[in-house]
Amino acid sequence: MARKQKDQRIQVILECTEHKNSGMPGTSRYVTTKNKKNTPDRMELKKFNPILKKMTIHKEIK
Repeated sequence: MARKQKDQRIQVILECTEHKNSGMPGTSRYVTTKNKKNTPDRMELKKFNPILKKMTIHKEIK
């Protein structure tokens, strides 16, 4: 049987792109995990931004 590696899932931070470009104070960030083997490139998810009060695209930072 193959052993599962424990370091496949990493923690990532998602930041709102629309809020960043608007110049308003504050930020909308979410913390989630991803499997770096299955998704090696940066994630993009549609999440709720409580400051703008609408669904926006959040991209992985760093």
